[in-house]
Amino acid sequence: MRGTPAPSSVRPPVPPRCTIIPPYVLQAIAESSDPVAADRAVRALERDASLRERRRGRSEAAPTPTVPPESRPAPGTPDSPQRVVSDAGNAERLPGRVVRREGEPATGDVAADEAYDGLGATWELYATAYGRNSLDGRGLPLLASVHYGTDYDNAFWDGTQMVFGDGDGRYFERFTASLDVIGHELTHGVTELTAGLTYRGQPGALNESISDVFGSLVRQRLLGQRADQADWLIGAELLTDAVQGVALRSLAAPGTAYDDPVLGKDPQPAHMDAFVRTTDDNGGVHINSGIPNHAFYLAATAVGGYAWEGVGRTWYAVLTGPGISADCDFATFAQLTVDAARAQDGDTSPLAHAVQSAWEQVGVLRAGTSGAPAPTAPSGQEPTGGEGAPGGEGAPGRATEVLVRRTGGFAGLTRERSVRLEELPGDDADQWTHLLATRRLSAFSNGPTHPDAYCYEVRCDAPPTRVNMPEPRLPEEVRGLLERTLASGD
Repeated sequence: MRGTPAPSSVRPPVPPRCTIIPPYVLQAIAESSDPVAADRAVRALERDASLRERRRGRSEAAPTPTVPPESRPAPGTPDSPQRVVSDAGNAERLPGRVVRREGEPATGDVAADEAYDGLGATWELYATAYGRNSLDGRGLPLLASVHYGTDYDNAFWDGTQMVFGDGDGRYFERFTASLDVIGHELTHGVTELTAGLTYRGQPGALNESISDVFGSLVRQRLLGQRADQADWLIGAELLTDAVQGVALRSLAAPGTAYDDPVLGKDPQPAHMDAFVRTTDDNGGVHINSGIPNHAFYLAATAVGGYAWEGVGRTWYAVLTGPGISADCDFATFAQLTVDAARAQDGDTSPLAHAVQSAWEQVGVLRAGTSGAPAPTAPSGQEPTGGEGAPGGEGAPGRATEVLVRRTGGFAGLTRERSVRLEELPGDDADQWTHLLATRRLSAFSNGPTHPDAYCYEVRCDAPPTRVNMPEPRLPEEVRGLLERTLASGD
């Protein structure tokens, strides 16, 4: 165990990025009749944000360090990772107190040791199966903080490190307990540094799916499971016995992971016929990811054996290869995987046939036409939107009604509330009056959208307003107002 880092190495509270729980799950809890759990969920939602978007990351563009050079660990080697686990002490300052470095013995803190082991298992998959030295291919140190916040219902990758909450104990257990969750979040880092998939519509759903796929493969490889032995679940260890469900998502059967009075029903489709057209959740990135998830499952189980080998290598080759672009849609990605499978094992190989057939079965490629794309739903890359034209003079009155809607996040839940300004506390009503009268919200409509970030929509009739705002660069006072307004009826 080591002492507290020097003040210069401690970062102030930051909004979480690439969170593991979709917003729609936390939103459902926030709207439940359980006041304690609802309060915790609201606090978790208030803290959640996500990675800065890269148009095209590629491996030479390593994440910007957030730790001073003198405190930064050296890169790992091709033969060993470089792990550092810190304890945030239930605060929201990162990284916290370092409790375990590479090669040091177990601490006895279950969360810290699970994080250390999970980072190592993820590094092992990429190093052993694909010859990749850490997330950037050059030994990027793997950093993690545990015990973040109080009863915090999430885990996230903030661009340089993993962060884990302890869960609320009612619906979610500690987030280090799920190895595939650790693999999922770290894979967001790999995607950021390779394909740089835009986090909207079909490219965003592919971004989420790739994290689910490799998160599952991390677990399967550690357990030595063949494709037919794996459960193909994401986050199974996170749910308490109070939840009616088995996990957060299922690659084998999208849409069946949970059906709970509080969390709602798993919304993922398994086929393009059920593709969800929405401007919520950055075009449904956490929902429509079920389609490519299921394609991978079908291909892997058809090939058999260890999924991280044949089909896993195919997906990895596409993710890190020159053909993929930031705006890659389902059909393009599918054809790239078919081409990669043929290059791997031959045009008529079982691998190539399985990959082609899998995409046909989920409706992305047209059956019997040698890889031609089927008619697919639009990518969902809707404009973020702005405010309507001014409609009258003066500030809105206290009877003005404002609708606030929040979508996105790891779980993809939606939360919405319509409220008259006179129903809000005086300070909040004044703040809304100023924002609407000055049309200041329009300044935030074109900010970056990152994996697992929230998106806020505000509507108002007088003055006419309809604006969509991604969370990452919202000022704290604006984000706080939006969250308080959403919670005002609880």
